[in-house]
Amino acid sequence: MIAIVGIGETPPARKTSQDVRSLVLQASLASIADAGLKAGAIDGLITDSGIMPTTVPPQWLAAQLGIELRYSASLSYGGAASVAAPLLAADAIRSGRARAVLYYFGVDWGSRPGGPYAFHDIYPTKSIFEKPYGFNAQPIYFGMWARRYMHEYGLTTDDLADIAIAQRKNAILNGHAQQQKSLDRQSYYNSRLIADPLRVPDCCLVSDGAAAYIMTSVEAARDCRHIPVSVLGAGFASSSMTGDDVFTQPNPLLTTPAAGIAAAAALQAADISLAQINFAQIYDCSTISYLLQIEDVGFCRKGEGPDFLRERDTTISGDLPINTHGGLLSYSYRLGVEHVIETVRQLRHSSGPSQVPHAAIGLVGGFSPPDYGVSILGRG
Repeated sequence: MIAIVGIGETPPARKTSQDVRSLVLQASLASIADAGLKAGAIDGLITDSGIMPTTVPPQWLAAQLGIELRYSASLSYGGAASVAAPLLAADAIRSGRARAVLYYFGVDWGSRPGGPYAFHDIYPTKSIFEKPYGFNAQPIYFGMWARRYMHEYGLTTDDLADIAIAQRKNAILNGHAQQQKSLDRQSYYNSRLIADPLRVPDCCLVSDGAAAYIMTSVEAARDCRHIPVSVLGAGFASSSMTGDDVFTQPNPLLTTPAAGIAAAAALQAADISLAQINFAQIYDCSTISYLLQIEDVGFCRKGEGPDFLRERDTTISGDLPINTHGGLLSYSYRLGVEHVIETVRQLRHSSGPSQVPHAAIGLVGGFSPPDYGVSILGRG
């Protein structure tokens, strides 16, 4: 078993004057300091395989940190990579190829021309057949999903509003979130419509920033600064489609099958059930994608998400706190690495006013269609 022993992030921000390499370096140094280690103790680096290798290559980061790499790896991109990275780290540490592995990820989509919408230009089908005809931004894809879900299962705009409102409450308690303005149904409905039926609060933020975390063996973790956060189980899966197909071509449209497979693998490895989860961090690039993942991870069956969320309180003081920092909707949009950082804080019991009482086991879900990653983290 491995443990997360150090975390670091740059403050959530819509836009900064720093480039993404500087942001990643700051987050990495912060995670090393948080672990109480010297940089030379790090001998492995992991990141995503889609964004970081061309913007912040591991060799560049290793040189800045002054470390000698014995292990370097990448997988998926964005949320799935950030959440499933412990799978790779566990293999490296268990085999002796590395002693301490740092995962890093960052974006400058708040200041880069095109921001997150430019990312899908790497897929020819989207550039040729979708973007010219209006499918040119993620909210438009998710608006289509939301409208179809309403038709199939009776979802209401009040249900979407309540998801955004609950996460905003968590963000305000956190005190460090990018979005601190209070939100209720009236202000939700007064907000700008982006892609019917989605409004501004239904859509994730746009951010500049980076985060990093360090993994080592449970034995070595006992010598680090904080109580270890154990990786009880992790899972990764990918649906049978390419980036050209995601959002518009999945069949069935309202299912993320990789989420269920990854969650089942993580739960099996941890030897627990979802009933034992105290809190969760679910990749919330939109309110509707959050709802679909609640179902596909296994908290309820398909079509039962609205009723499930009406019956459960997902705020900090509720019976199933979800996205305790405010999520991508209100905390920041660094594609989910902040979900891992927040889970570690919760399990250290260091989240201040936004602390979940008696937090012991947390689930993190990371969505990077067609991929999905799940990690189950535990205190001590």
